[in-house]
Amino acid sequence: MSEDLDLNKIREKITKLDQQLLELFAQRRSLTLSVAKSKAHQIRPVRDQQREQELLIRLINQGKVLGLDAHYVTSVYQTIIEDSVLNQQAYLQTLANPNIQVPTVSVAFLGNKGSYSYLASHRYFSRRAAKINEYGCQSFKEIMQQVESGHVDYGMLPIENTSSGSINEVYDALQHTNLSIVGEITQPIEHCLLTAVNTQLSKIKTIYAHGQPFTQCSNFLDKQKNIRIEYCDSTADAMAQAYELQDPTVAVIGSEEGGHLYKLHALEKSIANQAENHSRFILVARKPIDVAEQIPAKTALILATGQKAGALVDCLIILKAKGINMCKLESRPIQGRPWEEMFYIDVEANLKSAVLQEAINEITSITNFIKILGCYPIEHISPTSVPSSAINA
Repeated sequence: MSEDLDLNKIREKITKLDQQLLELFAQRRSLTLSVAKSKAHQIRPVRDQQREQELLIRLINQGKVLGLDAHYVTSVYQTIIEDSVLNQQAYLQTLANPNIQVPTVSVAFLGNKGSYSYLASHRYFSRRAAKINEYGCQSFKEIMQQVESGHVDYGMLPIENTSSGSINEVYDALQHTNLSIVGEITQPIEHCLLTAVNTQLSKIKTIYAHGQPFTQCSNFLDKQKNIRIEYCDSTADAMAQAYELQDPTVAVIGSEEGGHLYKLHALEKSIANQAENHSRFILVARKPIDVAEQIPAKTALILATGQKAGALVDCLIILKAKGINMCKLESRPIQGRPWEEMFYIDVEANLKSAVLQEAINEITSITNFIKILGCYPIEHISPTSVPSSAINA
């Protein structure tokens, strides 16, 4: 009994410390917003990676004195820095686009609650809106129609995955829409085998999932014997099906987080082919946005060069000559014009910058068609690097 009492007291102390830590995290976040307000007037970049590195080295050294592992300190503070940068960016964007900041937004996404698109939507708007009105759709086309018609403010579309590659259906749809890309977010994809009831892997006879998760988990599935594959329109539909059946022979591929919304539990975790599996989503709206000068930006465009030797290379040389980094190049066939390609290009530059405007003008003069799909803040925050000597000292 005395051991139980001692354990309870220890847990009470941990609970109090956790509360104090949360309060300190909140105070720190509030101060970083004050930093953002200062940068808004001085037009200074959101990130100062030299200062971030100096901060991490100082904290690592202070942590060592307290008996804290350098990798632990680095991991914690890289997360804090990422949160700080994203919050500062969100604040600066509210200043750059005062007319579109509202407490409630409506978002269309693939599937229903629990889908990866659902999770990406909530994660994206957690910093930007107090409430989300959700509109689950059964296809990418329906998502875009909902936004184009004005029924919803935004559409969340998966564009590429680190395991299965580009999502061609979305790229093709971007050829024929007037919507603008206004944001992006990278969502970790943590595939699990989920079930509605307690069971064993050897008893599973049917697995429900969207086509993308099946592709991304092919190595795991190839090892399973006598299992029937059932394709669903979305991960959320697959999870809903498993919940309704309550069958020990039925499983679904989805995220553990999404599964909790359907009272599913993970029978097998981390079943994707790649341990690091992420999907990049783009957010589309009826009107483009302005990106604050302090924020790193991407501009997406599509162009057609015709069947001229070296035409695409000429366009890329222009970008190189201007010092503009191209971070994505994708080709897709032009419908109705055999053997001709449309090229999708993402560059790391603000559309308002003089250098990108010059590059676009030069590219326009040597192409048959060019269209700006949107300019938006870069959402992926690369972790600040720390010299190995600081960690291993």
